[in-house]
Amino acid sequence: MKTTRTLLFFLAALALTACSSDPQWVDPEAHEKTEQLRKQYTPIIAGTWHVEYVKNKGRFFERLTFSADGTFTGMRKWQTRKLVTIDGEEQYTDWQDFVDYNGKFTGTWKLSWERDKEGAPGVNRLWLSADFDEERDWISPYAYSLNALFIHADETTLSFTGGFVPNGADGETVYTRGDAEPNF
Repeated sequence: MKTTRTLLFFLAALALTACSSDPQWVDPEAHEKTEQLRKQYTPIIAGTWHVEYVKNKGRFFERLTFSADGTFTGMRKWQTRKLVTIDGEEQYTDWQDFVDYNGKFTGTWKLSWERDKEGAPGVNRLWLSADFDEERDWISPYAYSLNALFIHADETTLSFTGGFVPNGADGETVYTRGDAEPNF
């Protein structure tokens, strides 16, 4: 009888601890820092951003519209040309669309804090995942599958590493707030 009571007590205690309604985070510090990051930057990032980059052999435009619910839409226009020699003179070819990466897309985004390496400080990340909206024959449907180092966001600029066109210091891509259209 004593053994049965002890067993029942043990099973009841096990059931109560196994059914705790409080989430048990694998890394409570990472969860807390992620929540702080999202609380601070989601209202700032929500909105429309664009980047335009024009060089001799390439021009690139991208517009991203982030929603506070973690979704985003975008469009990209990318063109290239070549420098060729004709009759001894160098000249540029006509602009050609970089078809693989052009178009409208829809996806999800999120901010997170991650431990970088053992003993190193953690880093802020911006995750972008999106597919092109229109059907593609042989070209990849992915517009974004990016785990970027999130650098900064304020009322006028958004910057992160890993974008298509690094136009800022240290290889980051810097976007400007606003709903613009490409100038080309």
